[in-house]
Amino acid sequence: MAAGTLPEVLRVPVLADNYVWLFVYAPGRCAVVDPAVAGPVLDAAADAGLAITHILNTHWHPDHVGGNAEIKAATGCTVIGPAREAERIPGLDRAVDEGDTVTLGAHEGQVLFVGAHTAGHVAYHFPSAKALFCGDTLFAMGCGRLFEGTAEDMFRALGKLKALPADTRVFCAHEYTLANARFAITVEPDNAALRARFAAVQEARARNEPTVPFTLAEELATNPFVRAADVAELGARRRAKDAF
Repeated sequence: MAAGTLPEVLRVPVLADNYVWLFVYAPGRCAVVDPAVAGPVLDAAADAGLAITHILNTHWHPDHVGGNAEIKAATGCTVIGPAREAERIPGLDRAVDEGDTVTLGAHEGQVLFVGAHTAGHVAYHFPSAKALFCGDTLFAMGCGRLFEGTAEDMFRALGKLKALPADTRVFCAHEYTLANARFAITVEPDNAALRARFAAVQEARARNEPTVPFTLAEELATNPFVRAADVAELGARRRAKDAF
């Protein structure tokens, strides 16, 4: 890739609304992020002429690790995943946690512990690629359900993510944007940036276009969970979204 060009990240839509990401960190080589299934991921890599060298898992849920075993068997790749969920990550070779790094070619990724959606959830931030792979912690105008954590856990996790550079590209694992926008507008109906984004998302989804990735800057301006002033406000918003 040319100097100054950000690495390509290929989107592989699977299941109902999952996105698996192929992080092309060097010519002909990629890491797969959260493979729900194997077949479409192996096909996408082959079509793009890419060798899969690593799998990066953010958390243990089956729609994020379901393709691990088959992809590893087919490629011999290294599986990296959250240390606090190690026993639930198929084929795990390296367990990582807060403060660890993952090196892919010239790109060094920082591991962030963001347990909330699940207790051991991690995210991977590659500053040189301006890329954040955050699984089910942060979504466009939303955040993950609190299956194993608390509102306090999510407030802490989102605090870590929103402190990253605003031009960071966010690669979350689901196309939830329109549903999130419908809720967000009820929280901040007078937010002009949110109204404009809601309209743009409606148009994009009407054309069946993806809305991911997006930037942290967009979340700082429009995401009611990122913008929550404190734990109580985030918790109230999460409960309201669960019932929305």
